[in-house]
Amino acid sequence: MYSIEKLLLENKGWAAGKTAEDPEYFERLAHLQTPEFLWIGCSDSRVPANEITGTQPGEIFVHRNIANLVIHTDVNLLSVLEFAVEHLKVKHVIVCGHYGCGGIKAATTNHDFKQVLNMWLRNIKDVYRLYKEELDAIKDDEARVDRLTELNVREQVLHLAKTSIIQRAWQHDNRPELHGWVYGLKDGIIKPVFHMNVNAEIDSLYKYDDL
Repeated sequence: MYSIEKLLLENKGWAAGKTAEDPEYFERLAHLQTPEFLWIGCSDSRVPANEITGTQPGEIFVHRNIANLVIHTDVNLLSVLEFAVEHLKVKHVIVCGHYGCGGIKAATTNHDFKQVLNMWLRNIKDVYRLYKEELDAIKDDEARVDRLTELNVREQVLHLAKTSIIQRAWQHDNRPELHGWVYGLKDGIIKPVFHMNVNAEIDSLYKYDDL
């Protein structure tokens, strides 16, 4: 187990190694952030966005929370989304869940996880309710949770499309595309499960007509 002191020592070693490989690395990085991708992922420590996509610092903008949710009252998420879309001009927004997600599993139970976590997991339970017939027909528990993971990603992508942030960028800048992925902890492979092109059709109730 790493101690706090070991983390700081590892950081010094990592920084020294980077500088040895490329003396201008940090100077260049300090003045450059032009990512084409916004990654909305799970906070799970086993799913580091840069490592599993082979991207370098400065290439992918990241927001993470439990079970990779896009909630319309989450100012944290929305501020990241607005900054990435309006200022960084990202071309792709990715919602990436992962199989074996503890948040997804917890939402399929009736256990009391105390107030704040109960409120958060309620959003996943709402996804289950939308697809209850399909999910209840899956008898294997692990397969059911895996399918809910995929459906949760789909719903979060749809939530993105319902925001004025995305619709404004679609209308004026013809970007970004929206992607729903699921990462496999057992094999390290990302599975695309949902995609929305620019100006994809959504329920008219959620469309803004004065952007």
